[in-house]
Amino acid sequence: MRSRADHSTYSAQPEGKSQHARIVSELGLAIVGGKLLPGDKLPPEAQLLERYEISRPVLREAVRVLVAKGLVVSRQRAGALVRPRNEWHMLDPDVLYWLIQAQPQRDFVRSLLEVRRIFEPAAAALAAKAATDEQLRAIQAAYERMAAARTTAELLEPDLAFHRRIAEATGNDLLAYIGNMLSLALRESIILSSQLPNTHELSLPRHKAILTALQARDPLGARQATLVQLEETGDDIDTVLAADGRVNLA
Repeated sequence: MRSRADHSTYSAQPEGKSQHARIVSELGLAIVGGKLLPGDKLPPEAQLLERYEISRPVLREAVRVLVAKGLVVSRQRAGALVRPRNEWHMLDPDVLYWLIQAQPQRDFVRSLLEVRRIFEPAAAALAAKAATDEQLRAIQAAYERMAAARTTAELLEPDLAFHRRIAEATGNDLLAYIGNMLSLALRESIILSSQLPNTHELSLPRHKAILTALQARDPLGARQATLVQLEETGDDIDTVLAADGRVNLA
């Protein structure tokens, strides 16, 4: 029942097409998954060159990508060292993808719900005050596409768009960026909760309540409707995980 979003820059490369992509993906996952711990050195250059059958410039470019993602720091004589976890660029799409891959699903979803409970109610409250009429229409259009969806697969993209549009409607570029970067993780959550047979019927009224509060320019109502939606989403996911024999999220 484990579902995994497949939107990493490096995850979708055809086998054999890009050794550079393979190196970045395998080393990145080894770091995020804990096979390489903070302070550890990457395997010796000679060992990696032999393992991947690549040139030294290709390997060094792959290491530079990991540096850019905050996973390693390259030091003269010391080589490339894994950085502390709190220095990783967690919202980088590839780092987030590797995190989804590496963590037990229950743990990842718990972490995601904590982030959503902090971020989404505040974003909705701000959007209720700051959204332009055009932005409200965009949120409504996303909801209408949700309502028109006939399958859970068709529901996914408009559901993601609904939440992104709210973040954009805050008028805060940083919040909009965070909302967009969270889409990959949110996709995983939606896919999981969609395993309930009545997903559509459950999801629509919750999102409609948020939309109604936004259209009424009611920050407190938007915040509360979002909190309710997240609590009930947590219950849905808990039901799915329990049915699959996992411990609940409480």
